[in-house]
Amino acid sequence: MTVAPSPMSSIVSTSRGILSPARLGTCESPHFGQSEPEFNDSDETELLSVSWNQDCGCFAAGTSCGFRIYNCEPFKETFRRHLKCGGFGIVEMLFRCNILALVGGGANSQYPPNKVMIWDDHQSRCIGELSFRSDIRAVKLRRDRIVVVLEHKIYVYNFMDLKLLHQIETVGNPRGLCCLSHHSNTFVLACPGLHRGQVRIEHFGLKMTKFINAHDSHIACFTLTMDGLLLATASTKGTLIRIFNTMDGSRLQELMSRDTTSVTPEPGFFRILRGVDKAEIYSIALSPNVQWLAVSSDKGTVHIFSLRVRVVGEDLSNHSNTAPGPSLLHQNSSTALDALISANTGANPGSSLSFMKGVLPKYFSSEWSFAQFYIPEDTRFVAAFGSQNTVIIIGMDGSFYRCSFDPLTGGEMLQREYVRFIKTENRPK
Repeated sequence: MTVAPSPMSSIVSTSRGILSPARLGTCESPHFGQSEPEFNDSDETELLSVSWNQDCGCFAAGTSCGFRIYNCEPFKETFRRHLKCGGFGIVEMLFRCNILALVGGGANSQYPPNKVMIWDDHQSRCIGELSFRSDIRAVKLRRDRIVVVLEHKIYVYNFMDLKLLHQIETVGNPRGLCCLSHHSNTFVLACPGLHRGQVRIEHFGLKMTKFINAHDSHIACFTLTMDGLLLATASTKGTLIRIFNTMDGSRLQELMSRDTTSVTPEPGFFRILRGVDKAEIYSIALSPNVQWLAVSSDKGTVHIFSLRVRVVGEDLSNHSNTAPGPSLLHQNSSTALDALISANTGANPGSSLSFMKGVLPKYFSSEWSFAQFYIPEDTRFVAAFGSQNTVIIIGMDGSFYRCSFDPLTGGEMLQREYVRFIKTENRPK
């Protein structure tokens, strides 16, 4: 099947094997076929990209000669595809199932950088393609959607039939910034807006768009909670990290450096100090219970901040777990929030909504980062939270760290594991 593109749209082709959303992402363990035994890394192997899956239990590495999939706890390479005809600059997983989105990359790749291939590794074939007129900056997946990010535009497709559903204009976005919520009953997309420092929030279930003027400088990175109700942002200056309510755009918290303490905070949000120097922020991660925030930067440190708050009023854990009806999904009001997320809120359902119920947080445990872990400077590292107060860090030098922090005393984190998953001297930032 071939679909003719609109003037600025894409060219879509599919094969008959594409899966329905009901079957996507339901595997409890990766289904990538049989792992090829004992490879010896070539000196020419170059690491082009690393990316977490949606729950950060796995990560994908795009290389100059294919891609590899790794499990985080315990650390293990679960599968690799070694190709002679080039590599992939983007490898996006869909939870732990056999579906991946691949985009060519590297100096000698025969796969174009303007085409997304939807790859079914169980069938060992491409089941769909999306072609564009410019290079693809990022691809994001949900069980029901495929989101393709170009430098000035974002396309949202239905996963089942690759039908184009939405087109979003953005300011120049060479970093490919975009993130999605992953709860099945909320669909929230965050992307750059039309102006410098602005973030656009699309609440598709509520049919609501919110623009947040997050920073004066360009946005460097941002992340959403799994339910999409909180947004954490950093600018290219690297001195401020801010947390926002995505429903009304209100600023809830600032993490800022000492040299900007002259700024007067708005009523109702609180400030935490990160450091004294400008930094390039590589990643921001929020723990699933929104108790902790991790930041990695070019300063050679991963910082953990405590976001622990006291909440006055009824806890969401006492609410019914009844799924929302269709009418609630279209309410343009925060009164729909409890019903929208009550079915899939995880272990601490009240944590991410403590800001949403009109109750301000009472305190933050420290003005400085609560815990720290030191890594090589000037190498791009991205961090995520593991289980039981652990942080997982992967670097573009091919290194994997798993470290733990004491949730009571903080301080320097303890290294639990270190693996060099790609042995190469090529260390791109």
